[in-house]
Amino acid sequence: MSNKIKKIAVLTSGGDAPGMNAAIRAVVRTCAFHNIDSVGIYRGYEGLIEGDFEEMTARSVKSIVNKGGTILRSSRSKEFRTKEGRAKAFKNLTTAEIDALVVIGGDGSFTGALALNKEYNFPVIGIPGTIDNDIYGTTYTLGYDTALNTAIEVIDKIRDTASSHSRLFFVEVMGRDAGHIALNVGIGAGAEEILIPEEDLGLDRLLESLKRSKQSGKTSSIVVVSEGDKIGKNVFELKDYVEENMPEYDVRVSVLGHLQRGGAPSCFDRVLASQLGVKAVESLLEGKTNVMVGLVKDEIALTPLNKAIKLKSEVDMNLVRVSDIVTY
Repeated sequence: MSNKIKKIAVLTSGGDAPGMNAAIRAVVRTCAFHNIDSVGIYRGYEGLIEGDFEEMTARSVKSIVNKGGTILRSSRSKEFRTKEGRAKAFKNLTTAEIDALVVIGGDGSFTGALALNKEYNFPVIGIPGTIDNDIYGTTYTLGYDTALNTAIEVIDKIRDTASSHSRLFFVEVMGRDAGHIALNVGIGAGAEEILIPEEDLGLDRLLESLKRSKQSGKTSSIVVVSEGDKIGKNVFELKDYVEENMPEYDVRVSVLGHLQRGGAPSCFDRVLASQLGVKAVESLLEGKTNVMVGLVKDEIALTPLNKAIKLKSEVDMNLVRVSDIVTY
């Protein structure tokens, strides 16, 4: 392993995701294991610019593996998008004698890390933390599994109400640009229809599906909608359209929103975060930079950051076919 790196910093950026704390813990404790100093940077790139640093030890991260959110907190920094902002950040890193940086976040966070490396040749490595699961180079991102379980639990409860009152519920889940959550949750919750950005279902087919469900004897229905679905301007427009064309339905909307981001991470997310955190630190010590650690074919693998940023993960089309069959 390289002897050049003596101190590694870690920050969380962008939207929080369950499992981020477990990843922070893994980074800090891997540093301790290899006799490397570690530093926590608060409030993401904003804290990097302001020098909001704290030395961390193995004991600094005790009892956080089970906690949602991020103890380092997160923010979005407009100043870091400028060369002047990145210059301040680099100065703070060098003043604190930090040799490398681990960034936990999504593609926007990785874009910032890549810019820092390009301009100052500063070693960086990314850990994918976002519930949307929309990062190329990993089968699962941190927080995705927990978000699925959270959404499933809520939709199961909504179904109880839908059945009791013969109602149709449109349930909107997160996923602005990707339908991973909606697709998996919709199948798992037994939804009557699933709307995702990758598949333009169309209003006519939606009505046809709902009418078929009604004719088969169903008195209530659940439609899971990804927030990025394109067949309506928003989920409330879908509600109005169905009410106009199928007045026999009592239609309700439930937007799960940030509820999906919170809560204790699942066992899967805790284990994945631990694996990625260890790999991130050890990859830096091996001299690797400008890469993201991820899970590919059940193996921890490295993907160039520029690919993780530019390319997008794709939904499993076989799973789309399964959804078409089981929601028929």
